[in-house]
Amino acid sequence: QVQLVESGGGLVQPGGSLRLSCTTSITIFSIAEMAWYRQAPGKQRELVAAITRSGRANYADSVKGRFTISRDNAKKTVNLQMNGLKPEDTAVYYCNLQYFGSDYWGQGTQVTVSS
Repeated sequence: QVQLVESGGGLVQPGGSLRLSCTTSITIFSIAEMAWYRQAPGKQRELVAAITRSGRANYADSVKGRFTISRDNAKKTVNLQMNGLKPEDTAVYYCNLQYFGSDYWGQGTQVTVSS
């Protein structure tokens, strides 16, 4: 059974930084496509950033230049470095893994940006 364990959420002031991490139990992490999504109250879940198996990243326009997604295949981990956080970044952030045609989700981690 595939498991995704997220960490790193919390409360931060506007302009601050947080680093989210997601670790998985899958056997061949290097072939997985990874992504971070978020869902704010009353809104649909949206893609924040994704990284392919070859390391190519893409971002939502709202986070370009502020967020960086990265992966460590040896540690089976994907990270999301979030800088210049804004109140509108407040949401539950979910790790997503695509592996052999199936989608897997983490339990979510809360990020709150507030003064």
